[in-house]
Amino acid sequence: MSETVSLNIGDKQVKLPVITGTENEKAIDISKIRAETGYITLDPGFKNTGATTSAITYLDGEEGILRYRGYPIEELAEKSSFLEVAYLLIYGELPTKSEFIDFQNKVSRHTLIHEDMKKFFEGFPTKSHPMGQLSALVGALSAFYPESLNPDATEEEDNLTIIKLLAKFPTIVSWIYKKSLGHPVIYPKNSLDYVGNYLNMTFGQLTEDVEIDPIVSSAMNKLLILHADHEQNCSTSTVRIVGSSNANLFTSISAGISALWGPLHGGANQAVIEMLEKIKEDGGDSEKWLAKAKDKNDPFRLMGFGHRVYKNFDPRAKIIKKACDDILNNLGVKDPVLDIAKKLEETALNDSYFVDRKLYPNVDFYSGIIYRALGFPTDMFTVLFALGRLPGWIAQWKEMRTNKEPIGRPRQIYTGEGKRHFVALKDR
Repeated sequence: MSETVSLNIGDKQVKLPVITGTENEKAIDISKIRAETGYITLDPGFKNTGATTSAITYLDGEEGILRYRGYPIEELAEKSSFLEVAYLLIYGELPTKSEFIDFQNKVSRHTLIHEDMKKFFEGFPTKSHPMGQLSALVGALSAFYPESLNPDATEEEDNLTIIKLLAKFPTIVSWIYKKSLGHPVIYPKNSLDYVGNYLNMTFGQLTEDVEIDPIVSSAMNKLLILHADHEQNCSTSTVRIVGSSNANLFTSISAGISALWGPLHGGANQAVIEMLEKIKEDGGDSEKWLAKAKDKNDPFRLMGFGHRVYKNFDPRAKIIKKACDDILNNLGVKDPVLDIAKKLEETALNDSYFVDRKLYPNVDFYSGIIYRALGFPTDMFTVLFALGRLPGWIAQWKEMRTNKEPIGRPRQIYTGEGKRHFVALKDR
């Protein structure tokens, strides 16, 4: 017999089914509670509400576990490539060698963006925020590919749209960066792999050949894998709820980009660097700022330490720490801001105040340092986050469509004025 829980409302008792996930997660199915009782539930921020079932990502914040399609993030970061992880997230299984070659070739054939899109870049103000550009440009792809608008598209047609977005996204991201420098854009080079092609378009020059350091390529590959999906967060939920209206993939991802732009979501690694800059401007005394972080009466908060979801440690941080160390040690970067970061890291990992509270450096701390070391301006950090998160967003959109989930329509409790009658303007 299926497990249920009882809800007593007045003299009425309602039986609610219990749903059990693969990892023994428990949920109470309240989908019929309003129809049976007239009541709804109230859960601001949906902190305790499961909006969907999903077979894509498993996250256990208490135990520090993150898995994509059952594969531990540690194994994928060490052994896989970002494009291979993208295939896994979107299609559910790791590709065979022939499947991966075919997938890679399909992506390579669609890396160019329409030349008319250059007019968008010309129209944006020089100092316009990269995330604003990214959201607008990805949404605009639906105008260039109107076939993507069909809500009844076949699986093959949806796959072509997915391929186009995966292929063109790095081109758009790299061109946004080039525009910020006032440099001419670099076109895709399809002989390179996915991450290598992106790095070449970003750091390449028309005037000379630029060889990308393998350490940089490896670190970027790992960073993108670590950001590829993270369960039902703000931007992912946005992609699903927009997509539930039968909105096309480009529009749904554009909405996710806008959600990620919010500083409470995607701006954490940028906030890390801004904090370090503030410490540097104050004289660079990290001990002083660590003391401020410990002072319960001081509003200062140490950015990049601890995590809203992970109550023990961020499994992604352990992986990317080594890549961060490799970048700083091998590239010979000289930057006082990064020197402050290393002091903060060393102290926090050994200070009982932080250790006892499990306030360890998280993935945002290390990714911010890496992006800074590579020369990216801070307002590009969230764009790079979006590049990594793209496969997860696509997978979530695809799953939502495949499951034929109903349009998202949260309820509310009205707390405004009661009924009142209109008074003519002359009598007010």
